[in-house]
Amino acid sequence: MGAERVPVLMYHRVDPAADDPALCVAPRRFAAQMRWLADHGYRPCSHAAFRDWYLGLAALPPHAVLLTFDDGYAGLHEHVLPVLAARGWPAAVFLVSALIGAHDRWAAGADTRGGPRALLARAQIDEMARHGFDFQSHSRTHSDLTTLDAARLHEQVAGSRRELEDLLGRAVDGFAYPYGRCDEAARAAVAQAGYRIAYSVRSGFNRPGGDALAVRRLDITGGDKPARFGRKVAMGTNDGSWQGRMRYLAARLRGAGREAAQA
Repeated sequence: MGAERVPVLMYHRVDPAADDPALCVAPRRFAAQMRWLADHGYRPCSHAAFRDWYLGLAALPPHAVLLTFDDGYAGLHEHVLPVLAARGWPAAVFLVSALIGAHDRWAAGADTRGGPRALLARAQIDEMARHGFDFQSHSRTHSDLTTLDAARLHEQVAGSRRELEDLLGRAVDGFAYPYGRCDEAARAAVAQAGYRIAYSVRSGFNRPGGDALAVRRLDITGGDKPARFGRKVAMGTNDGSWQGRMRYLAARLRGAGREAAQA
């Protein structure tokens, strides 16, 4: 029997300078999270395999999970590549196409806690691709799509796809909304640009036949020790607390009770 539901995990930075726990996971903690997945029978799948499963075109094995990394920080090459390559695990990275080899300029003016941070360069992307990393779009400059007029929206969405396809030499069909923000105009632009699937920041499990322009993801943070991380993955929620676990179990029991009453 194949997978009926699949969690998609969302990371940003993996870096020893875990100065922003909401967006950065320390390398040792990331390695521990990957050990938890392996110890509990989870096996990461590729973006393409997840896409085909989600669109109802193929099956995935039980306990499949998709690892995603937004923004394309350079630290992924140093701290994530060795961990996943050692296990033969794939992952998807969403790149800001106009800033490859540059810095996270969109963070200027915010509390960057350490200044601009480097993004993946072409040589790093090529090496990671050889080890099973797949690269998809996160717009051209990490703009909030909900604030743009039609022309600028097209540039951010369709322009990014063109740039990445030229860079990578292959089709790009996945998109992650910058800041997780989208509206109907942004969704329409993504679809019209030829993307087959787009990733949101809404939590929950994914099932085949869901909204292809709003794939759910679980937000993994620097505070997620293995036990809390495991509860997030197992429950499909961003609330990895014990209280959240109790609420999840209570909801499951109520659902089972309703099914029994209707039988």
